[in-house]
Amino acid sequence: MTRTLWITLALAWLTGPALAADAKNGKALARDWCATCHLVEKKGAGGDGAPPFESIANDPARTDSYLRSWLADPHPAMPNLQLSRNEIDDLVAYLQSLKKKSK
Repeated sequence: MTRTLWITLALAWLTGPALAADAKNGKALARDWCATCHLVEKKGAGGDGAPPFESIANDPARTDSYLRSWLADPHPAMPNLQLSRNEIDDLVAYLQSLKKKSK
């Protein structure tokens, strides 16, 4: 193998896991930032003015790219979260984990 290929493979191996979305971290972020208005978990508390995360996750119109755009520039009723790309990816991964599996 060439030196460049080795370097590319090594970088991919070292950075790959760090770049993967983390649903567990997304859940923690949701608890911290979203639970005052949204029901984040089935067994939890949340406001009734915003849709529960489970309904957001299972709404076919709310695709991953839609959610990423929404979280990057939320509507005025939401706080100005200033989320990083990784935090947005983590929140989207958590929402994906709430999708009901089709039989």
